[in-house]
Amino acid sequence: MNHRGTCPPQMYRYDSYDHKILDERVNQFRDQTHRYLAGEISDEEFLPLRLQNGLYVQRLAPMLRIAVPYGLLSSQQVRKLAHIARVYDKGYVHFTTRQNIQLNWPVLEQVPDILAELASVEMHAIQTSGNCIRNTTTDQFAGVAADEIEDPRPWCELIRQWSTIHPEFAFLPRKFKIAVCGSEQDRAAFLLHDIGLQIVKNSDGELGFEVFVGGGLGRTPVIGSSIRKFLPKQHLLTYLDAILRVYNRYGNRDNKYKARIKILVKAWTPEVFAERVEAEWEHLKEGPATLTHTEISRIKSFFTAPDYQSVDHAKLDAQLKTLGAQSKAFSRWLERNIQPQKQLGYASVTLSLKPAGVAPGDVTDLQLECIADLADRFSFGELRATHNQNIVLVDVLKSDLYELWQQAKAAGLATPTIGTINDIICCPGGDYCALANAKSIPVAEAIQRKFSDLDYVYDLGDLELNISGCMNACGHHHVGHIGILGVDKKGQEWYQIQLGGSANKNASLGKVLGPSLARDAVTDGIEKLLDVYIENRLDQESFLSTYQRIGIEKFKERVYGSTS
Repeated sequence: MNHRGTCPPQMYRYDSYDHKILDERVNQFRDQTHRYLAGEISDEEFLPLRLQNGLYVQRLAPMLRIAVPYGLLSSQQVRKLAHIARVYDKGYVHFTTRQNIQLNWPVLEQVPDILAELASVEMHAIQTSGNCIRNTTTDQFAGVAADEIEDPRPWCELIRQWSTIHPEFAFLPRKFKIAVCGSEQDRAAFLLHDIGLQIVKNSDGELGFEVFVGGGLGRTPVIGSSIRKFLPKQHLLTYLDAILRVYNRYGNRDNKYKARIKILVKAWTPEVFAERVEAEWEHLKEGPATLTHTEISRIKSFFTAPDYQSVDHAKLDAQLKTLGAQSKAFSRWLERNIQPQKQLGYASVTLSLKPAGVAPGDVTDLQLECIADLADRFSFGELRATHNQNIVLVDVLKSDLYELWQQAKAAGLATPTIGTINDIICCPGGDYCALANAKSIPVAEAIQRKFSDLDYVYDLGDLELNISGCMNACGHHHVGHIGILGVDKKGQEWYQIQLGGSANKNASLGKVLGPSLARDAVTDGIEKLLDVYIENRLDQESFLSTYQRIGIEKFKERVYGSTS
């Protein structure tokens, strides 16, 4: 149990209605699965039923995607995931860029049992696939970030409750993703979502949202456009209703490659789209979905602050400095894996899920149990999944950091490379996904092994490298400082390099460097890019800043030779 055991996890707790809905959904899918296996339901009929419950057919086995609303998990839920991985899968789970979790080897007959196990700890797989509103995501440091305008988690929860099993939006033209950013710095990549919400305050100090639409990656990457500078908080759900209604009515249903809202916004222009939304909103803005002060307060009551201790934070900082001076390994971990909080004396800890030789985002059942123990011991029984495929523990007393580091290191969770070239975002690729053109995991491993010298890695500084196995861009290659895309050339796997992407508030899409490279040439190509950066950077200048200053040509010349 929590050694500071005074406070339950700060997350939404299901009521009797939530439990009833979830149990009925599990029983419904159990019956559908039995009828499918008995031959009473065809493949075509079963397809939408399984997708509504997060079940895909992958290259080698089914894949079940489990929802983790806005990345928030309790230690109890993580222990259940460890049990499920051990009993129903191959002993590990995969954390995705949507802050969700995937099982890569479930047996179809046992999926209803898995869903029942999940329901027992208030989890499910509803709307993790299909043409519906997917998992709403946010900042992994929500509630503790020093640059936070307001905690975005209550607003994510309101969106989750509004969107889950929404009868009007269950069959949209295409899948739909929403992100909420509550801080000055963007850690939610909200400009790359179908709807991105930035919490803001107006000149009177009133809370609201700037609303962005039409962002997204995939085959046609687009950065979202602002369609409303200030939306009063009470109108959040009615305005979202208006956006979804316009999209649901006018989105392209004849061609799935042109079905995302970004295509509609681009075709109409953001200004025209905004006008259509405003016109639709006139019928909704004072309707029953208007948020009352009572309802907002009810949701916020689930996210109150834990019982923080009053500590001598200056003394703790001095002690950490001393310990860091005595241990280079601990010092490196403090530098890369620790984030200061607005609560003095506390820190957020990122547990790396990317040691070399392990698929980025993969965690074993034993590691999950260790993570749950760490959350109970150091983090009020709570943890967060990040869109960078790592795990964060918040509200850790600085006096506990050294002990936490030792335990995390023993479990293989303390690789001190957060934010570096080795903190790779990577989709499962051709090892699992039936859509992939090429494998991603072996490329990620080769890069990690190539750049294993931490002194060199730290000298490179902040550097985001993202890998996708196909144009669906599950690895967010478009917005990596260095992006790698797997492509197929006459049945052979090749890799296209892109440079200059960014997922923050100054979001940018990477530019293709040149012809794709064979797999065995990728790491050498990356090394040449880094050489150009080192030779041309100014004092303390990042890779992205150097690229933006000098352009792409010097990088292209180094990799391919003269471009004249």
